[in-house]
Amino acid sequence: MDWLTDYKIPMGDGSEAAVDWLKTNARPFFDTLSDALEWLIDGIVWCLQTPPPLLIVVLFVVVTWGLQRSWKVCLLVAVCLLFILNQDYWEETTDSLALVLSSCLVCMGVGVPIGIFLAHRPRAYQAISPVLDLMQTLPTFVYLIPAIVFFGLGMVPGLFATVIFVVPAPIRLTYLGVSKTPTPLLEAAEAFGATKSQILWKVEIPYAVPQIMAGLNQVIMLSLSMVVIAAYVGADGLGKPVVQALGRNDPGLGFESGFVIVAVAIMLDRMLRVRSK
Repeated sequence: MDWLTDYKIPMGDGSEAAVDWLKTNARPFFDTLSDALEWLIDGIVWCLQTPPPLLIVVLFVVVTWGLQRSWKVCLLVAVCLLFILNQDYWEETTDSLALVLSSCLVCMGVGVPIGIFLAHRPRAYQAISPVLDLMQTLPTFVYLIPAIVFFGLGMVPGLFATVIFVVPAPIRLTYLGVSKTPTPLLEAAEAFGATKSQILWKVEIPYAVPQIMAGLNQVIMLSLSMVVIAAYVGADGLGKPVVQALGRNDPGLGFESGFVIVAVAIMLDRMLRVRSK
């Protein structure tokens, strides 16, 4: 089989050349992007860590009641947050929440408009679908390499890698929700003289809200799954003690931090789960 490997397609060399070109020619862009993302993360961390922890617990419970109208869910959220405080992981948890919330803002801000655009252009979606598949199936550790090259170490490269991995979810689900708007609804809106923008805002987006919310839920869960991986590039949060436990062969620390991550995941999932009508 030497004859086949002699003509190896230069995937690695091409990728390295592309990264080197971006590093050389797009440095001002990445510096500006890094500053903006760092400002976003630091702002969320400040909002979560400056008030007393119990006040943040109460705020989360109030938000949960506004979203779910269920005292059982509110109780579950409160128990999860109090468990985190009991385990003395509040600072690490708020760092991870800052990474997750930043990822939500970026991914939903980018993914929802792209999903709406593609819903009105099916051929464009067919063309971009393989790229979305690649973004979600490429091993996530691969994204850390250019992230370090462009942004160095810290929270920003962790956020960059997370966004690349996560953003296909809101794109796909927004596309699905908008494109599946029933034809009779669209025809009725047109019959009453609605413009394209009115159809979008008053028919298509309201109909797609459950799918968009499902996309938000997926963004949060996938972002949380990147917490440990982001720790390898210096991101603060719950991933650090997991990595430390792995390096020290410390099962106690590993399970302790792992249970806290599970508590955060359950809390966020129940808070943002779409209610059945």
